[in-house]
Amino acid sequence: MSKISAAELTERLNNGDAPLLLDVREKIEYYTYNIGGINIPLSVLAEELEQLDDNKSAEIVVVCKAGIRSRTAQQILQQHGFGNVKNLTGGLTAIQKLHQSIK
Repeated sequence: MSKISAAELTERLNNGDAPLLLDVREKIEYYTYNIGGINIPLSVLAEELEQLDDNKSAEIVVVCKAGIRSRTAQQILQQHGFGNVKNLTGGLTAIQKLHQSIK
């Protein structure tokens, strides 16, 4: 399973080298805090995959709060032919911790 660290993703976002972000948390979680990207909750991801069909070969980074739901989403995407899917290690919690340590 391909992974990306919070530090690497933050650096890439800051440099404008952004992969497609897929946030698989529920909508209320997404609207409370997010780093952008598309929000398709894991609970409906299998039914909503057609939203991503144009991105089968694109680099996709799947994010959630802690990295567990996103790992499941990564497996679903890979099973449906998405070839370049990475899981954000530690999820958005890791991003928030990183931002706190920088301040």
